[in-house]
Formats: sequence, C-alpha cells, structure tokens
Amino acid sequence: MQLDKGIQILQVSSTIMGRTESIHPTLMWDEDNMILVDTTYPGQLPLLQEAILSTGFTIHKLTSIFITHQDLDHIGSLADVIRTCPSPVQVFASSIEKPYIQGEKQLIKLTPEAITQAVSSMPESVSVEWRYAFRRTLENPPKAAVNSTIVAGEELPFCGGIVVIDTAGHTPGHLSFYHKTSQTLIAGDALNVVSGELQGPDPQYCHDFNMAKESLKNLLPYDIKKVICFHGGLYGGNCNRRISEICGL
Repeated sequence: MQLDKGIQILQVSSTIMGRTESIHPTLMWDEDNMILVDTTYPGQLPLLQEAILSTGFTIHKLTSIFITHQDLDHIGSLADVIRTCPSPVQVFASSIEKPYIQGEKQLIKLTPEAITQAVSSMPESVSVEWRYAFRRTLENPPKAAVNSTIVAGEELPFCGGIVVIDTAGHTPGHLSFYHKTSQTLIAGDALNVVSGELQGPDPQYCHDFNMAKESLKNLLPYDIKKVICFHGGLYGGNCNRRISEICGL
C-alpha cells in the first residue's frame, strides 16, 4: 500500500509453525535512492522480492537497508538481500545493535533456554529433520555487515529527510525512523497494531519493558500522521494522542 509519494508499506505473509503471520517492512525512495527498512525471517527472500515487485520496483534497485534492531524476523534475510543486489548496499543500524547483526555477539533473545523452548513448542507434526534445521538456524542465525552506524537525532539525507529516533527497550539499541515528507513513523517493534488499534510494546518480547515504554516519549516531538508497525501494519488514527496515552501522559 502506497502511503504517500516515496513511501510504501510492504506485507510478507507465510505460515510459520502452523500459524499464518504477516510482517511489514517499509520501502522508501527518491530519484537516487531506494531504501528498505528491515528484512524478513530467514528463507523469505522470494516473498520479500515478490512484495517489492508488487510496488513496481525490483529488489535489485536497493541502495540502502535500515535495520531497526537485531531480532531474527528483521535481519533474517539481510545477507540474502545483499547477495542478490548487483551493486553494493549500504546497511545502517545503531552501534549497539551492530555486533549482534554482524554475528560477533549472539542475538540477545536467543539464549540456549529460549532456543530449547522454541524448538519444544513446535507442533508434533513437524519432522525431526525440520526441528533440527530450525534449531540450527536459531543457534547460527544469518549475519551481515553493518557499514554505517547511526545515532538518535541524526537526519539522514534521503527521501526528503529521515530522522533517526531512539526507541530502545525492545532491544538495547532499537531505532525508529520518521519520514518527514509523509510524516510517517516507521516504528519497528517499538509499537504494534492489534485489531486496528495502536498498542505499546509487548512486555513478553522486550529486553527491558520499562525502557521500551519510556523511550516512546522520544516520538512525541514529531507530527506523526501515520505509523507503520512491523507487526500489525498501518495505523492512521490520531497518532500523537494515542502515543501520549500509551506513555501515560
């Protein structure tokens, strides 16, 4: 769905462990740049390519990738995208998230206990071979180089200006992005849309829930007309008022 000139929400849907799940990367562009915000789960490159093609573009035109944070559904296809593109792609992320994305540190939520629990929660119908492959992916997640680190408050000179916002808490270095031209917030997992309503971070998925909720106050100075959440998609209500409510203000 094209939200405004130069920005489009993507939808990538697949059945994972018996449940259909949709995630929502974002595509932004201008005359010289095409930027993807977040990738998808490992193995979903063909689905991502299809989603980009539906916009009239091709993944081969990508010039940059912004990563909001280290979780596997956001970085899982990053290395595949980079390999697919014929020209070098600049990858942007926070310095805190960089070593996790690059594989220098184990993804913070993929502890041995979490991996064991994830594998044991798979449906009984899943084959032994698939269980083994799933565990192997969690223990050795895809990695890719981050060649540009960015900081909160920085305005990136693409697509009419994209402001970097600190929304730490879901992971330690989680970032969100404000597309100035369309007044759209790309929230990653800092916010969620549930049954059409904008909701705060989910405590069970947060590294530090109190930090995640407190950092939402960093969004309030921006005039936000639309919010793209990686989980739940688009919210177009009174965004600033709703974020204030979530913050308890």
